[in-house]
Amino acid sequence: MSEALRAVLGEDQAIVREGIATILRNAGITVIAAVDNAVDLVRIANEERPDVVITDIQMPPNLAADGLQAAQEIRSAQPKTAVIVLSQFLDASYALDLVGDDPSGVGYLLKEKVASPHVLIDAVQRVVAGGSALDPDVISTLVGRKRKEDPLAALTPKEREVLALMAEGHSNAGIARKLVVTVPAVERHVTGIFMKLGLSQATSDQHRRVLAVLRYLKQ
Repeated sequence: MSEALRAVLGEDQAIVREGIATILRNAGITVIAAVDNAVDLVRIANEERPDVVITDIQMPPNLAADGLQAAQEIRSAQPKTAVIVLSQFLDASYALDLVGDDPSGVGYLLKEKVASPHVLIDAVQRVVAGGSALDPDVISTLVGRKRKEDPLAALTPKEREVLALMAEGHSNAGIARKLVVTVPAVERHVTGIFMKLGLSQATSDQHRRVLAVLRYLKQ
């Protein structure tokens, strides 16, 4: 990257906050500010317009879902700022609230996974590029919900596997590496997914990808 990415961090536990800030700095990312409450997080993000905001869910002032609400507020006010929410809870409803109607530029990761620096940095790079980074365990919980009708019933097992990786935020090349197949093979599966979900060819591939992921997560 020609210019260092700029990040604002929100985490009320000092040790965790400094640990995450160190991971970011070691990867060449500029940490503009690291704060311990949602009010300062929103204020600084609106003033500085960073490339990415990373926040814990539970933060002061209310020690409830203040960080999640701050992320939603920042995302609404600054559409070009990517947001990553870190949680120690496997709560799929939080992820759905964050995603809203568009998973682009959004990440939701379990804190235990962020102990591996490459997981966080990979997520930052993906969301800043306009992709998503949703924790696989959260996706499994979402997809495992009981539904009266399965909108994905027409998909083959391999197409479901590809769509799950799309939901995590992987590109076709990334999916190919994960599944140890060729990129053209992945592209064929993606095309099949679009067709079976009734996503019109008149829509751009990127938009169809977003719609497919939303249908996977929400229905």
